[in-house]
Amino acid sequence: MEIGRRERKKQQTRQVISDVATRLFLERGFDAVTVAEVAKAADVAVQTVFNHFPTKEDLFFDETGWWAGPAEAIRNAPPGQNPIDTLEQQYLTVVRGRLESGHLETWREFSRTMAESQALLARRRQIAEEMERTLAAALQERDPELAPLTARFVAAQFAAAQKVLEAELALIMPPDATPEQLKASNAQLEQATVEVFDALRRAG
Repeated sequence: MEIGRRERKKQQTRQVISDVATRLFLERGFDAVTVAEVAKAADVAVQTVFNHFPTKEDLFFDETGWWAGPAEAIRNAPPGQNPIDTLEQQYLTVVRGRLESGHLETWREFSRTMAESQALLARRRQIAEEMERTLAAALQERDPELAPLTARFVAAQFAAAQKVLEAELALIMPPDATPEQLKASNAQLEQATVEVFDALRRAG
């Protein structure tokens, strides 16, 4: 179904605000940029920014529910598929997209900017907790016989796996990766992913 003109205009405005905010945050640091400055650079009113992004942190993460991806993968997985296999596939899909040459440098700057702001680190923890809750709920929906404690444990393990693999990527990825180095790093990360998720399966 084609969206209406008004809704399309709203989406375009939201994207402009998000793009401007991301550029300013990466250039100057999250804490150094005000919402008023984002609004001015995007040529919109401050209230318009808040209509699309309730908090300044939302501007940085551009939260549209992406943390619900693992839960959605579990809900949409083929019947009988091991949930760890499903989560591994979902994780690899996300990371492969991130490692595309056009997104690599932005991802590095995004990570650096987040690490320099306590407010962003706190919000990132909240997002991780929300991901765990939605994933645990999805695991129970898919398997009603799964104990709530077990579902929470699996979700927490997945969150831990993500954290470990993100740290590993930072270690193996050269600062100025050539396409060849990018390909090699991608292979290393995929091997690390197999290792981590194999450990996850054994723990389950």
